[in-house]
Amino acid sequence: MEKEKKTFISWPILALMSFVTVIGFDDIVYNFQNQGMGVITSWIILLLLYVIPYSLMVGQLGSVFNSEGGGLSSWVRGTRGEKLGYFTAWTYWAASIPYVVDTANAVVVGFGWLLNGSNALEDSLSTAMFALITLIIFVSFIFIQRFFKGSLEFLGLVGGGAMFILTILYVFMAFGSLLTPSGHIATTNMSWRTLIPKFDLHYFTTIGLLIYAINGAELIAPFVTKMKRPKKDFPKAMIMLTVMTIFLTVFGSFALGIFFNAHNIPNDFKMNGSYYAFLRLGDQFHMGSWLMYAFAVTQIVYMCALLAVLLDAMTRMLISDTGARYMPKKLLKVNKDGLPINGYILTCALSAFILFLGVFLPDMNTIFNWLLNLNGIISPGVTCWIFFAFMQIRKNSDKYPSEYVFIKNDKLAYAVGLWCLVVTVLATIFGIIPQDVAMGSSLFYYQLAINVISIVVLIGLGFIMPIIAERERKRDGLKD
Repeated sequence: MEKEKKTFISWPILALMSFVTVIGFDDIVYNFQNQGMGVITSWIILLLLYVIPYSLMVGQLGSVFNSEGGGLSSWVRGTRGEKLGYFTAWTYWAASIPYVVDTANAVVVGFGWLLNGSNALEDSLSTAMFALITLIIFVSFIFIQRFFKGSLEFLGLVGGGAMFILTILYVFMAFGSLLTPSGHIATTNMSWRTLIPKFDLHYFTTIGLLIYAINGAELIAPFVTKMKRPKKDFPKAMIMLTVMTIFLTVFGSFALGIFFNAHNIPNDFKMNGSYYAFLRLGDQFHMGSWLMYAFAVTQIVYMCALLAVLLDAMTRMLISDTGARYMPKKLLKVNKDGLPINGYILTCALSAFILFLGVFLPDMNTIFNWLLNLNGIISPGVTCWIFFAFMQIRKNSDKYPSEYVFIKNDKLAYAVGLWCLVVTVLATIFGIIPQDVAMGSSLFYYQLAINVISIVVLIGLGFIMPIIAERERKRDGLKD
């Protein structure tokens, strides 16, 4: 019998696969509102001093734990034991709750633009109705993904690819607009000083959202062992990824500065900025609103597919990757079709709880911004586990052999891991401080309170589940 020929992933292909998952147009828009043109400097610093080492650390972790699929919880479990591995899996799942709620919000906003051709939905929808529609979409997709899972994954791929193309198109067309008779830069007093961010308290509260925008490199970890020469080729792929990301974030942010005055950004830019951008681009080239509609359709398709796949994947991961001894039996239970119904119910309940906290905010835009900023707290917090696991394998490098090694010197590698961990922890802590409201106002203190409450509930449940599971075992006469 002829031996099956092994296929390898080339480094340019891996870089392109990573690029589509790491950065998107909305990520550029969010951070442009936070920091204006100064975000260009922030992107460059972050990508060179954080993203490159982060990606290369992920490569070594994926290589060490290649037999376990390279999952985040398996890295912690393999270095510090089952209990900490469970808690990693729980926090990873908990971090997905604000993300899927934010994704459902984006679907509602997208339909508003598709139907109205403007931001009119913001004026006509109360906060309670916005939360209710978001929850209905949320619950609907739990049922939809059962029947269309394969096609939704395909639509997600198509939508992600289309979003990438539209982002590149926007950057090139924005710069091309400067060559038209009416072309000009909207940002006033443009100089090198404009590109330097103001390093104040507000700046440090926004770093978490920058990290949230570029994290996710752990998703490519399993592919390290599928490369022919990982020692040489994986670093090439990550450097190519960084160069492409720097190009898109730097020129994308500058392109936004062409159409929007960075010193006077609309208040609802995080929620509607992407649509405003394509509207202004269409106006500049006398194309009407069709570019905006193209973006709206792409956004809806991509977000709907992402929502459905996430809801299924995160819930299944919760019951399959947390360890039976740490989870109550009811949550581990599946129906005759293998669906974790009680896990879905828990996901919906916590999502409804997060939405309920937002109902008391003054308007739809404030809810959107708060949820987005909540992701900028919880998501970087989970990323800390990556650097923690990396530091563990470099403390005991003989115990964790790897085909690919990031920095041969263990002490230097450990120091780089510690650097990334400290930056991420600080970004997480500063992110708890509300960003988009006046400091000291009643709205500021309310957002600060619900930030803390959200974190305590989502993460705190992770401590309660093992207690419930232990009581069940004692009740049933089982030993640990």
